[in-house]
Amino acid sequence: MLTRRDYLKGLAAAATTTLTLPEPRSRAGEVERIVHPPATADSIIVLWMAGGMAAPDTFDPKKYKPFEKGLAVADVISTFPAIPTAIDGVQIVAGLPEIAKVLDRGTLIRSHVQADLGAILHSRHQYHWHTGYVPPQTVACPHLGAWASRVLGPRNPVMPAFVNIGQRLEGVGENEEIKAFTTAGFFGSEYGPMNLPYPEQAALAVRPPKGMEPQRFSSRYEQFKKFVRSSPSTAFTSDYHQESMLRSIDNAHRLLGAKEREAFDIALEPKEVQERYDIGGPDGRFGRGCLLARRLVENGARYVEVTTEYIPFGHWDTHDRGHQTVAKLHTMIDRPIATLIRDLEARGLLDRTLVVIASEFSRDMIIEGKPGGAPAGDQAKSPKDFLQEPSHYGQHRHFTGGSTVVLFGGGVKKGFVYGKTADERPCVAIENPVTITDLHATLFTALGISPKTVYEIEGRPFYATEDGKGKPVETIFA
Repeated sequence: MLTRRDYLKGLAAAATTTLTLPEPRSRAGEVERIVHPPATADSIIVLWMAGGMAAPDTFDPKKYKPFEKGLAVADVISTFPAIPTAIDGVQIVAGLPEIAKVLDRGTLIRSHVQADLGAILHSRHQYHWHTGYVPPQTVACPHLGAWASRVLGPRNPVMPAFVNIGQRLEGVGENEEIKAFTTAGFFGSEYGPMNLPYPEQAALAVRPPKGMEPQRFSSRYEQFKKFVRSSPSTAFTSDYHQESMLRSIDNAHRLLGAKEREAFDIALEPKEVQERYDIGGPDGRFGRGCLLARRLVENGARYVEVTTEYIPFGHWDTHDRGHQTVAKLHTMIDRPIATLIRDLEARGLLDRTLVVIASEFSRDMIIEGKPGGAPAGDQAKSPKDFLQEPSHYGQHRHFTGGSTVVLFGGGVKKGFVYGKTADERPCVAIENPVTITDLHATLFTALGISPKTVYEIEGRPFYATEDGKGKPVETIFA
């Protein structure tokens, strides 16, 4: 089994190797045969439920029994009752009433499945979901956002093509693992994300430091560029990656003087709009991120990801007090997501903006891992026989046999459900399973990128979907 230490060593080696590589180029011979599909979306907003969102407690409700001491765990699959939605005959859980009202604008994929990676680790599954490749790899794999940035370029030359909102990269645990997939990999720095952990402070990221006059700031900027080219720390970096880093700095500097920088200031929104997104307090950060995402897409961002933030044993990583925690998470995401969909629709943006709600895997009260897959260590302390206290009530164990992805706008069908999981445990996908490879092919297709898109790295092909084999789920497109 791959240990966490081995995993980190592999990632570090890949990152170091990547920085010495020359410019990735479209693969001669093959690229001519690649036909990009017509785009149904110009932008994509990924709403990332970091930590493992349990499908039975969100978008795929099963039988429900309320907590009582001595209740058999085997008799409980959902810990929230189901409610009707705007789609006739389709239910989601009671904690998401606002999303239920707008569900007729989108498609539910209820048969998303994750690979059996041998170890059910958040970091490995998050890396796999965001890059399409199982770690560790011999090169640093580009994030989905980097692919969109590299292949399609910016929609607005002033705006960053790829923005990551809500995830701190320092101080929350497993930092290096998160950093490993939140990059442009071998594509180079210019295609990487602009990271904005606090959306309410995003405006500060596009202003010169307080008190520094423009002339002094420009002088420092020029000195920094010289430092990048001459520093011993970049001596083992290829010319391509050095120049890519400098181009990313040029892009950032250009934004500082552009009118589009106002897009980063959510305080410019009318008070009533801010209140519709913001539930208040620390948990309102996700809602504020959704508002920022709308403003950025409106001003030309290509790929924006907003996360509830991955914190080990926090948020969707519900190893304890699962029901109580998820009830709070429902409040965190319900109104902001519904407001985002309504807002995009009202502004005429939803048809060309693909909104995706996803997570690295689902959860179960009993089963750890993938049924029939490699044995997985139990990472929860809750009993598997009978409930003894409220903290035991909830989905505590990692489950990769079936989860839900929700898609809105961007050319997908409205009020459509694709795939199905079993009603009884194990709740694995039993109709039309959608792998990560095929889900990525679907997202790329919506953006007008062929899943077979390939670049050459050290004479080897590297594809947008693993080995170029991703097949889009054509049925979900209108």
